[in-house]
Amino acid sequence: MTGATVHPTAVVAPNVRLGEGSIVGEYAILGRAPRGKKDGELELVIGPGAVIRPFTTIYAGTRIGARLQTGQGASIREDNVIGDDVSVGTHASLEFGNRVGSRVRIHTGCFLELTRIDDDVFLGPHVVFTDDPHPQCPAYLDCVKGGVVRRRARIGANSTILPGIEIGEDALVGAGSVVRHTVPPRTVWAGNPAVQLKDDIRDLACFVGIYPHAYAWLKDLPEKAKV
Repeated sequence: MTGATVHPTAVVAPNVRLGEGSIVGEYAILGRAPRGKKDGELELVIGPGAVIRPFTTIYAGTRIGARLQTGQGASIREDNVIGDDVSVGTHASLEFGNRVGSRVRIHTGCFLELTRIDDDVFLGPHVVFTDDPHPQCPAYLDCVKGGVVRRRARIGANSTILPGIEIGEDALVGAGSVVRHTVPPRTVWAGNPAVQLKDDIRDLACFVGIYPHAYAWLKDLPEKAKV
């Protein structure tokens, strides 16, 4: 933990590698052993420049890149792999088995388990990913399946993504949606159940008139989606 600043009330277990310049706030817990494991049995790796705010808990058996930011009370369980420049908001919960890319924003109160999140994804507050098609089924582990969110997709606040659903690259899911079907790239979906509202994010107006359309600032959209 050379070069890291750790508050005296924080708990750092054995076998934690905390990158240079990281800041760990009050009552944070780093390297908590998962059920069935002993303290220090699994490694926790957190890259340089992390800001870990008070009451955050990060379990052993997880690997996180550079410049992690957590809100207060965030929880990151074992078997998570997280890229660089990721923000995990206040009271967000990353259960086991998530794979999160770089430059991802996970807002306050989100819940993820066995979910794949590609680079540059935005998850609004209280987005929930489910992974169990039939809760309490004794064959749970044979059919459990998390969601997939492709690069630069955006999911609005209070949306629920059902098990195994894929959200395509650059797609937009409106706030409060319940997504039951695959969302194709660059499309706009919303509602409960969510339905397709727009064929392309280019169809969304920039309501203050700064851009020709709401996502004109995305300079590397596929050729067929350019203005």
